[in-house]
Amino acid sequence: MSHRFSALRVAAAACVAGSAFMAMPAHAGLFDDDQARQAILDLRAKTDNLGSQLSAAQRTILDQSNRIDQLTQQIATLRGQNEDLANQLSTVQKQQKDYYTDLDARLKKFEPQQQTVDGVQGTVQPGETDAFNAASQQFRSGDFKTAAASFRSFIAKYPQSPYQPTAQYWLGNALYALKDYKGSTTTWQNVVKNYPQHPRAPEALLAIANNQIEQGQKAAARRTLEQIVSQYSGSDVAQTAQSRLSQLK
Repeated sequence: MSHRFSALRVAAAACVAGSAFMAMPAHAGLFDDDQARQAILDLRAKTDNLGSQLSAAQRTILDQSNRIDQLTQQIATLRGQNEDLANQLSTVQKQQKDYYTDLDARLKKFEPQQQTVDGVQGTVQPGETDAFNAASQQFRSGDFKTAAASFRSFIAKYPQSPYQPTAQYWLGNALYALKDYKGSTTTWQNVVKNYPQHPRAPEALLAIANNQIEQGQKAAARRTLEQIVSQYSGSDVAQTAQSRLSQLK
């Protein structure tokens, strides 16, 4: 009896142990499912978070893209405005340059200028050239009386002018055209006396010689021609004078 009880106890213990053993896998499986579900939930939360971040990033990129487009349009507009301003500046600068060039030319008319007259350089006062040219034009047009008066006026008004020798020479020609032989000879003699190195001096002497020949003053004409040959040898005027001497009898 005692032996059976012991056996029963052993059997009961075995049953309890078996029940415990069978219960263990069921509990472990339940624990694994909870972890898996939690992991899925965590992953889903992370995915949702990443999706939100991605959407936010996409919106940011879109905003930046729109901003870049706006800046590009602004740059294009500014570039066009800059080109317009550059063109306007260029136009203004050209206008200013033209203005100052014209102003400088106008002012120079009122300032003494260095000028070469008949190969001789000198200072020309405002109005000199215009006055001389006007007298010369009167002579060329055959108005010898008016030309003579204009040359006299010029000679008196501009005593230091580099035009003086030339003006006196043409005054002599105007007087000669008016048949004032004495006046023309005196005028040409002044050219030779006061400006002996001037290109008009030998021409004035030749004109005096011609005047003397026409007046029948052959001896005086010969002396004048010989003076030209001696004083201005090698010049074209000297050659002409030598030819006149050979013809003078």
